[in-house]
Amino acid sequence: MSKTENNADIAEMSFETALAELEQIVGRLEHGDVPLAESIQIYERGEALRAHSDKLLAKAEAKVEKLTLSPEGNPSQTSPLEIE
Repeated sequence: MSKTENNADIAEMSFETALAELEQIVGRLEHGDVPLAESIQIYERGEALRAHSDKLLAKAEAKVEKLTLSPEGNPSQTSPLEIE
């Protein structure tokens, strides 16, 4: 199975699912009892999960908007969120 085929399911994952699997991979690698060949394979999957999660976060950040209220307290407009 190629690396692309092994990671094909990642594109359909939610952020939470990808993060949970990534945390499992990190735990396994940190524990240190995974054979070298498997370590390389799961590290590559972890990198794909990280890239996917980064992409999902960037999309979410682009959608987050700061709500501006009128003097009466009603929403008057939205503007992009500026992170300091």
